[in-house]
Amino acid sequence: MNTAVTLGEALAALTTLATAAGLDPRVARAEGEALAATVAEPSPGAYLDWCAETGHSSAEDFTTAASRGRRYRVAQTPTMASLAMAGSADAAAYAHALSDVALAGSLLGEENARSIGNAATAAAAQLGAPGQASPRQSTPAREHVPGVADHFLQHVLEQSRIVRDKLAALEGTPLLHDPSVLEHTSDSGTAPTTGEPAPVQTAPAPPSSTPVEPAATAPPVKTVEELLAELDELVGLTDVKAEIHRQAAVLRVEGLRAEAGLEGLTITRHLIFNGNPGTGKTTVARLVAGIYRALGLLSKGQLVEVDRSELVAGYLGQTAMKTSDVIKSALGGVLFIDEAYSLAGDQYGQEAIDTLVKEMEDHRGDLVVIVAGYPLPMAVFIGQNPGLESRFRTEIDFPDYTDDELVEIFEVMASDAQYDASEGVLARLRDLLAKVERGPSFGNARYVRNVLEAAIGRHAWRLRETDAPTLQQLRELQPDDLAAPPVVVEPFEDTPEEQS
Repeated sequence: MNTAVTLGEALAALTTLATAAGLDPRVARAEGEALAATVAEPSPGAYLDWCAETGHSSAEDFTTAASRGRRYRVAQTPTMASLAMAGSADAAAYAHALSDVALAGSLLGEENARSIGNAATAAAAQLGAPGQASPRQSTPAREHVPGVADHFLQHVLEQSRIVRDKLAALEGTPLLHDPSVLEHTSDSGTAPTTGEPAPVQTAPAPPSSTPVEPAATAPPVKTVEELLAELDELVGLTDVKAEIHRQAAVLRVEGLRAEAGLEGLTITRHLIFNGNPGTGKTTVARLVAGIYRALGLLSKGQLVEVDRSELVAGYLGQTAMKTSDVIKSALGGVLFIDEAYSLAGDQYGQEAIDTLVKEMEDHRGDLVVIVAGYPLPMAVFIGQNPGLESRFRTEIDFPDYTDDELVEIFEVMASDAQYDASEGVLARLRDLLAKVERGPSFGNARYVRNVLEAAIGRHAWRLRETDAPTLQQLRELQPDDLAAPPVVVEPFEDTPEEQS
């Protein structure tokens, strides 16, 4: 009988797969450590177990990793996304390894229902949206882990079964770069009924003893019409949708004019997204990347999400190199800088801005930059730098969601995670929304995502003494499962994916 995989074992398996797939194993391990930390963050004492399993030595290392990893609860890690976009035969196995890391993270520290919800959503995020359900497969039984209560392990195993069902569904279906549930539960916050656009979608085969040849050709790139239809399916954001439609129309006509030999004004494609957390900025940025690619304005159409910490180094001179490396990874696609205003005010951030402006000019034909953040700080940030002001002429405002829109987003999140939300559950959510204080720090869709993750944990706790729960019991959330999440100030993550 197999034992539950420890975090150390899961990370070792992850780095082995990364090496076999031609990825940097150090980067893969760092992403895995961050994923496990963000899953385990709510559990008392988790940092001690995390340090023991990873070789780190301080609570600060744990909290830094957890902050970095929050985006992985709602979106694939960069290495996972690169495998998915390339249609790598290693993609399914790597997603499986990341889901094991998430599940191992939920076993760190003392039992905590919230960690279960984090593990469930994080594991599913790495797998993406399999599309069509496949026949359920049983998961081999695992021996109990010393010190972990039976009910806790039982629920983790149930989540593992769901994860493996999704893996089974990958055969013959795309492994999406932008997972539907979790991308939309992120700070970008939008919850459409279909997955986000993947610049390249392929169907990686499950691992086997026989080497699998990569696909000879990539599947067709989504058309502008298909991507705009996905945009229109997002909850709310009426004015945002209208502006993206307008931008697409203008750029299409300019492309046709250029093909006809007509001269025209150079249209700046870089964008400013103004809005509070969880209002859909990252989700829309991904669609914009796909639209620009479909229009022939970008060669790849990937989205690279960063914040200040991923652009600024600890010493002057190093920041320019670090920023240049990030921009290099975004060439052919969109570089999305969240909380971009945080770059202003010191010489390190200024070095990053100067490098960004130069690289935008050098690669203006195959790079689009979207900067995002709170409205007022963004206006000050752009206005203080002439190099930015001349390049960012289009602003799009993302309003906060209404209660009705947040309830609709919650319904989609729960359904995509294979949970049922009754009218009683939705009524309970409305009560929570009516009482929560609204302001710049309110998380919008991130808030309801946190409510759902906590509800998943309470659902597991409620079933702790049920030996053989029915399918209905496994899916059914109850009003008492919902409670206001603790107030947590989350930086750029998750992005989310937290996200913008």
